[in-house]
Amino acid sequence: MSQLARMRLLQIASQAFPIGGYSHSQGLESAIEQGIVRDEMTVGRWIEDMLRYSLFPYEALRLNEMIVAWESGDEAEWRALNAEFLASRETAEFRAATVQMGHSLRALLAVLPDLPPRLRIALEALQEPALPTVWSGLCVAWSLDPGEAISAYLWSFAENQVLVAMKAVPIGQSAGQRILLELGAQIAEFIESGRLTMTAAPSNFAPGLAMVAARHETQYSRLFRS
Repeated sequence: MSQLARMRLLQIASQAFPIGGYSHSQGLESAIEQGIVRDEMTVGRWIEDMLRYSLFPYEALRLNEMIVAWESGDEAEWRALNAEFLASRETAEFRAATVQMGHSLRALLAVLPDLPPRLRIALEALQEPALPTVWSGLCVAWSLDPGEAISAYLWSFAENQVLVAMKAVPIGQSAGQRILLELGAQIAEFIESGRLTMTAAPSNFAPGLAMVAARHETQYSRLFRS
C-alpha cells in the first residue's frame, strides 16, 4: 500500500471524519442505563463481545465481500450485499444508524476530489446505502489494502464505543486508552488470522445485544441516537 493510501486510511479511521458516528452508541448507552456496563472492566467486556459476536463474524466478512464486489465491478453483488446488511440490523435504530452514516459518507464523497465519477453515480442510485457499502467503495477507489481498510473500520467502531463510555459511564481517559490497547490487539489478531477469507457463512447471532439495544428505543433520557 502506498504512503498516500496509508494517509487516506488514517483519514477515514479518524473520529474527525464527518459521518456522524459520534451520535450513535450502538446499544452501549442502553447497556449503561441497565447497569450491565458500569466501569472500565465491563466497558472492555461489552466492546470485546460486540467485536467477537457481531463485527468479526459478520460485519467484517460482509465488508470484505463488498470490497471484492467493488473491485470486480459487480454492481449486482454489492447491491445485494447492501440489502442483506440492512436486513441484518437487529433494531430500527441500528438500521437507521447505518443508513444515516451511509448517506453522510456518500454526501461527503460528492465534495471530495480525485474520486472516480462511476463511484458517485453508482452510490447515488442506491436509495438506502449502508455504511459498509459506501466505505468499501471508497476503499477501492483510494486503493486501500482490504485488510487494512477493514482494520480501520473495526478500529473506528471500537474507538467510538470507548468515547461513548468516557461520556456516559463515565470512565477516564487512561481507562479508555487501556481498553483500546486490548481492543487493538484483538483486531490485529483477527485480521492476521485469515478468518476474513474463510468459507464459513457470516453469522450475526447476538440476541443479547438485540434485546438491550431495542430497549434504547424507549429509553426516557439519552444522549445518543442508538
